[in-house]
Amino acid sequence: MPCKEASQVCDKVQYKEASLWEKIKLNLHIVLCRGCRKHTKVNTKLSECIKKSNVDCLDPKCKEAMKKALDKALKNYQP
Repeated sequence: MPCKEASQVCDKVQYKEASLWEKIKLNLHIVLCRGCRKHTKVNTKLSECIKKSNVDCLDPKCKEAMKKALDKALKNYQP
């Protein structure tokens, strides 16, 4: 498994989207690759911190209003 694929599978594992075969291949790759092992460890810690953070997200109406305001500002921008 190439490192790029290992990174993608690492993300899938954390979102519970990886197949059993992908998990097995990732674990074998992590045993052999120090860089991917470190990436997986850091990525796991980051995901845990985000889950524990209790961050409130913007509601869809507010997001849409911000997007419209940004689009309007970009249209009016003249470099």
